[in-house]
Amino acid sequence: MTGARPVVTDALARHVVGVWGGDGERWLAELPTVLADLARDWGLDLGEPYELSYHYVTAATLADGTPAVLKLGVPTGTSLAEEAPALAAFTGRGAVRLLRADLDRGALLLERAVPGGRLRDLVPDRDAEATSALAGVIRRLHVPPPPDCRLPEASAQARAFDRYLARHGTAGPLPHDLVARAGGLMRELCASAPARVVLHGDLHHDNVLRATREPWLAIDPHGLVGDPGYEVGALLYNPTPEDRSAALTGLVPARVEQLADELPMPVERVVAWGFVKAVLSDVWSAEEWSPAQGRSPVSRALDVARLLLPRLS
Repeated sequence: MTGARPVVTDALARHVVGVWGGDGERWLAELPTVLADLARDWGLDLGEPYELSYHYVTAATLADGTPAVLKLGVPTGTSLAEEAPALAAFTGRGAVRLLRADLDRGALLLERAVPGGRLRDLVPDRDAEATSALAGVIRRLHVPPPPDCRLPEASAQARAFDRYLARHGTAGPLPHDLVARAGGLMRELCASAPARVVLHGDLHHDNVLRATREPWLAIDPHGLVGDPGYEVGALLYNPTPEDRSAALTGLVPARVEQLADELPMPVERVVAWGFVKAVLSDVWSAEEWSPAQGRSPVSRALDVARLLLPRLS
């Protein structure tokens, strides 16, 4: 087992302290001890960390040689509390397996997807292949919520539109009419859901990896329960939503038709969820925005929303 001190990048420290404040500072200070204790307790040989943003994620090898991934986060108020039960519900169908969890220490031990290349590498040249892979993952993932499921309802996210409108009114960085339309439409979609399933919640090209057990496996679920159509929204404006390339936005109409055909799902629900999730993405980006910051929270997601708007029924 390695006793190497974890590499804490500037980005990891900035994000963790920015989101979790004092709890984040304490977590960073305790990270070397927690990492060493977990390596000892779980019999892990730890390798190099992956790209670090809000969690510490590193390659690991079990005592029997099985490749794994160790993911650590701030135990309080972290998404790991939803990620663990979502992965447990998926039971390895379309997603990496959850091998162990210790939420008190903010730790998940996960199956490592091998070879692990990201689905985003297929975009834009093989976009139809990428979209088909995402549709296949969605079909594998969605299962009825278990009886003891405590995952949050996707419908609760509609309150983000209300918060934005209450804070900004008509003076915010996003079009008021689009935000109001998206909020109402999300509530309509949730109320008319044809089924209620466990959702990944953030399924897109960066969260799907090439694997051998299945061709593609999802990682990093946010963990929600709700309408299956919710899942298609994020993949329409990804990858790299900060890139407002017209060529990338131009991929959306073909994706909509392909998803409707392969899932299958009524095309109007694909369009509606695509619009809702695109506006919601920039609404979330605008939550900490103020005019003094200068940088706009608007991304390609809003371009996708505008593209889909004329197709809303």
